Amino acid sequence: MQKNNPQNLSRPDARETEAFARLLNVMDDLREQCPWDMKQTMISLRNLTIEETYELADAILSGDLNDIREELGDIMLHIVFYARIAREQGAFDIADALHGICDKLVKRHPHIYGDIVVADEDEVKRNWEQLKLKEGKKSVLEGVPQSLPAMVKAYRMQEKTGKVGFEWENANQVWEKVEEELAEFRETIDENFAQEKKEEEFGDVLFALINYARFQGIDPETALEKVNRKFKSRFEYIEAKAPKALIDMSLTEMDTLWNEAKHIERTK
Repeated sequence: MQKNNPQNLSRPDARETEAFARLLNVMDDLREQCPWDMKQTMISLRNLTIEETYELADAILSGDLNDIREELGDIMLHIVFYARIAREQGAFDIADALHGICDKLVKRHPHIYGDIVVADEDEVKRNWEQLKLKEGKKSVLEGVPQSLPAMVKAYRMQEKTGKVGFEWENANQVWEKVEEELAEFRETIDENFAQEKKEEEFGDVLFALINYARFQGIDPETALEKVNRKFKSRFEYIEAKAPKALIDMSLTEMDTLWNEAKHIERTK
């Protein structure tokens, strides 16, 4: 495969435009000749697109560039699939979608395409949110999808409201909030409150912790997923090394194998 010169990233080059045109042509063939592709609708593709997005997210966490390349291709297929269906309905085509995002990016980057001067990344983000409101958005939270995973949604809402000034001054204040919420949650346990109240206070704890993670530059979703993977790897080690059925092992015996797995991780 021909490699692009990393010192010359002004694009698109002929290979890229040719490849994109080829994908559009293949999509046309599939939509007109393949029984499965001919039956698909935007609704039927929706869950498949979500699955492909998660597969890309997994590839990014694994750091495997070949997997990332493959998953990007899968998502590109879905993008042109939706655009092809919309074209059939006379709504829009892929060119409309691409010009639309280009127009939006130019409009929301006046420090690049206009005469606005910005000091840093944070000012760029603040300007972005203000420009969205000027475009007719009723709320800075309007662009946060309802179907986002709860942890990602909490992070995005905190980030967006923070850009318009609804924000703690420093991380110490946020940690004090975490401690306050932990105390309130603990009270619901000690006093045997109703389950609904326990759930509410536990949610407050998570929301405050996510906010603190944000102040520390930590993506909580990524952090938790890395822990999930670590837990899975260590537990699978226990399953592989167990001298008998897990149900017949004591917690102490399983913990010994757990610590062996931890030691192996650290010596890699």
